[in-house]
Amino acid sequence: MILALDGSSVDGPAYTDVVNLARHAPAWLNDTVSAWSTYGLALFAVLMTIGWWRARRAGATASVTALAMPFVVVVAGGVDAALKLLVREDRPCQSLRVATLEACPAPGDWSFPSNHAAIAAAAAVALLFVSRRLGAAAAVAACAMAASRVWVGAHYPHDVLAGVVVGALAALLVMSALHRRAEALALRLTATRLRPLLVAT
Repeated sequence: MILALDGSSVDGPAYTDVVNLARHAPAWLNDTVSAWSTYGLALFAVLMTIGWWRARRAGATASVTALAMPFVVVVAGGVDAALKLLVREDRPCQSLRVATLEACPAPGDWSFPSNHAAIAAAAAVALLFVSRRLGAAAAVAACAMAASRVWVGAHYPHDVLAGVVVGALAALLVMSALHRRAEALALRLTATRLRPLLVAT
């Protein structure tokens, strides 16, 4: 069943307030937020790489958990994409006809839930299973990513909140299931040519 949600009835006024605030903000702030909104997901890849590199020094079991992080992010992105097709909420810039910092996507590029927010939240939760310090940094970055998507006009507030929930829950479920089997997987994989990925030599 396709829901065809009209997001403007949920928090359209809040979205409009944020977009109007962005239009009157200093150029340096808008440029910074726009750059973060567009390229910020790369930071999560860097944090996951650091987490994996450190995990190799802790042992094969920790490395298996770390190597699962990209897979978890892909799963979260897939769940998010499926929800987009189910809900089919038009972008707020299409429904409300407002000027935004980011170019308005074409019709059919659905808004709910936010893919950027889901991926960022999934990466943050996955990182918490590897390193509390890296996970905490990623959690702050994920909140900033979610906020930036509203600021540039790409999403309603409820889109990014839903994206965070979707990404966090998907990562929590997958990482929790993996955590229970990580030791057994580590024993199997260290006997293969994948050993250098798991243990620092």
